[in-house]
Amino acid sequence: MTVPITPEAWQAIALTLKLAALTTVVLLLIATPLAWWLSQTASKWRGPIAAMVTMPLVLPPTVLGFYLLVLLGPNGWVGMLTQYLGLGLLSFSFTGLLIGSVIFSLPFAVQPIQYAFEAIGKRPMEVAATLRATPLDAFFTVALPLAKPGLLTATVLSFAHTMGEFGVVLMIGGNIPGETRVVSTQIFGHVEALEYTQAHWLAGLMVVFSFAVLLLLTRLKTRGHKVTP
Repeated sequence: MTVPITPEAWQAIALTLKLAALTTVVLLLIATPLAWWLSQTASKWRGPIAAMVTMPLVLPPTVLGFYLLVLLGPNGWVGMLTQYLGLGLLSFSFTGLLIGSVIFSLPFAVQPIQYAFEAIGKRPMEVAATLRATPLDAFFTVALPLAKPGLLTATVLSFAHTMGEFGVVLMIGGNIPGETRVVSTQIFGHVEALEYTQAHWLAGLMVVFSFAVLLLLTRLKTRGHKVTP
């Protein structure tokens, strides 16, 4: 039996995997120090910054995508800056998709890592300090290894959330084949064209992928709750 997935759909799958992988890498680089700061600081800015990080969870994706489109567009300050630098506009480009994906998935990376850092407590870091470890050494040799379950959860959630994006990517990237057309917009295109068989196959792949992600997260949480004797 031939799987009725078009070459354009395979192209969208490849682009989606590329976007999800790059988004996850960028998010881990941004979210790890941010989560550490949020878990340790007593600054008055902690509340507002935590709210900003969490906002993509409650904002409709189309609202976030719209404001990003305005920001990156020809009249937005980011768009004007990129044009001044000779980089052109980032809207309706893969780079624009990457920026939107990072912002939209930020809470899915920050929160698991932050909770993992908070669960460590202050005692391990205090012990490391008594052994003359610098704060940076203690962070890399003590905090990060102990926060590994949170880092793994953040990685899986960030990747999976990016795979399923629709509203943000459609607003900021459109549906350009080979450039910004990802799996979710490919399914939308099939449905618009009444190509339900192709839509079923792609949607089914996403269902299987989502189930695998949830199963993986369940196993990670089970391993994380095991107590080593």
